[in-house]
Amino acid sequence: MAKIGTRLHRFLFETERQIPQATGELSTLLSQLAFAGKRISRILSSAGLTDDLGASGAVNVQGEQQQKLDALANEIFLEAFAYGQLVPTVVTEEMDLPAHLPENVASGKYIVFLDPLDGSSNLDVNANVGSIFSVRRLSGRGAVTTEADLLSRISLEQVVAGYFLYGPSTTLVYTEGRTVHGFTLDPVIGEFLLSHAEIRIPDHGPYYGANEGTVLDWERGPRLFLEWVRQNDPATGRPYSTRYSGALVSDFHRIILKGGIYLYPSTGKSPKGKIRLMYEAAPLALVAEAAGGAASDGRRRILEIRPTANHERTPIYLGSKGDVERLEACMTSVTPR
Repeated sequence: MAKIGTRLHRFLFETERQIPQATGELSTLLSQLAFAGKRISRILSSAGLTDDLGASGAVNVQGEQQQKLDALANEIFLEAFAYGQLVPTVVTEEMDLPAHLPENVASGKYIVFLDPLDGSSNLDVNANVGSIFSVRRLSGRGAVTTEADLLSRISLEQVVAGYFLYGPSTTLVYTEGRTVHGFTLDPVIGEFLLSHAEIRIPDHGPYYGANEGTVLDWERGPRLFLEWVRQNDPATGRPYSTRYSGALVSDFHRIILKGGIYLYPSTGKSPKGKIRLMYEAAPLALVAEAAGGAASDGRRRILEIRPTANHERTPIYLGSKGDVERLEACMTSVTPR
């Protein structure tokens, strides 16, 4: 096991050296992502002193008011992949259509799905935000031209996935599908250093994160589960404590380290859920499962859902395996509406 404090670049080099078929591409991809994360972290640290906060006046493909920093973070990630010749296509929350990087068309063989700035509505109150990424292998080299090509592989086949959390410190957490590691940015030397090796999610609680303002519009299953986590039963660690920040990355990061469950059910207003499958649910599901947790839409495993659109949405229940299984039991004990 690598020592705490190991630089990301050295960690990646030593990890790939142990894999006979490794080509160094994983190291390059994560280095590109890390570079973008550093740039975004630096901009966020002084955003309140510049004109970068607030709405841009535009509305993104999700129908949401786009923040200035949403657009800026999107451009930063695109610029990060404009070298290295690995990524010809990027799909992000902020763009209706995929971005094609012509300089990488000839040799590129990976597609990256991104939520460039998760929880950006928190920026005006100086609360945590994040970025989420998912890397998938293309069936052939060159730019992708049809949505069918982009959706040809289910989320189990992600090459690497993870997230950045921008808070009191900047954290990078990623998995290649087997283990999960966390790195913290040292702003003095400008390097991500290993801070959390081989992360494992506890099997149960003690936290849950949910937007309870919409609870009356939830399906009965998650409402039953909510009643269960609120019950007083010290033998099972209940009641759980609620933690909800409005930023998926922030809430999930607490749960991956401390245990519990993040809930975002479907509602009457949003019957298909609100969390985006390809660049929010799927990458965090891969992280959760690699750390010993689980991720479900209430009835099926997130990683086994075959997408039908780049911006497809899903309900999600994410975190400790025991808690997700309890939630699924609540779902199957009632008649779906």
